[in-house]
Amino acid sequence: MQRRVDYSTLVGVLSGVILITYAIYNGGTIRTYLSLNSFLITFGGTVAATIVYYPFPKLAQLLQVLKVAFTEKPLEPSDVIKTIISLAETARREGLLALEDAAYQLNDEFMQKGILLIVDGTDPELVRNIMETELLFLEERHGEGQGIFQTMGTFAPAFGLLGTVIGLINMLTQLDNPDSIGAGMAVALVTTFYGSFLANVIFLPLAGKLKVRSSEEILIKEVMIEGMLSIQAGENPRIIEEKLKAFLAPAIRNGMNSNKNVESGEDLAWQHQTAHQ
Repeated sequence: MQRRVDYSTLVGVLSGVILITYAIYNGGTIRTYLSLNSFLITFGGTVAATIVYYPFPKLAQLLQVLKVAFTEKPLEPSDVIKTIISLAETARREGLLALEDAAYQLNDEFMQKGILLIVDGTDPELVRNIMETELLFLEERHGEGQGIFQTMGTFAPAFGLLGTVIGLINMLTQLDNPDSIGAGMAVALVTTFYGSFLANVIFLPLAGKLKVRSSEEILIKEVMIEGMLSIQAGENPRIIEEKLKAFLAPAIRNGMNSNKNVESGEDLAWQHQTAHQ
């Protein structure tokens, strides 16, 4: 399943950059805030500390983590429930073995694995343990990606302050030249600005977005687990549907009910038309 661009992340980051840049430009000059040394101390120091904090194999996944932050899977819990109900109806009509062909047509590897375990006659408790273990390690992998940006968001202000201290020390060594004090103070404070900007506009919001992404995916996986075990137990598809809807927010549930009523109305209209032909 291909991922699509998450415009909320893109718009959020760009709007933050644009609004802060406009505020700077409106109150002074951009040139005052441009300092290569300040950037190297803040960003370079943050990256260096993060490299110390995490092993290289973890950092090598950073681009993939960024991709997750700026894209999203077009998969909704309501669509997952519909798929599970369809599988439940197939199993009720033709038996669990009939789900094998349907499993290979599923786009989600997690659900496919669970259905194949059920088809193989695996004990329900073992199915739950296997799927929940996989879900646990999935959550841990997500936490590692969040942790990288959380760590960078913690280090950036600290290195911004460190750059400010360095700038102030350099400024104090030139007290015999009063004309350089104002410029030196400005450069010193720019590093604090860089650290705060990187932490609060880039790193921490991305960590938060990854946390939201993780919560959404874990919810969907939990719906899948409960649905697959209900199919294995031979429960009525309507009962399964109501059980899985309990995982969803009321607004999503109401939307599913509205769509269902529309579909039912269309079916009745079609039957009425057919009866008169």
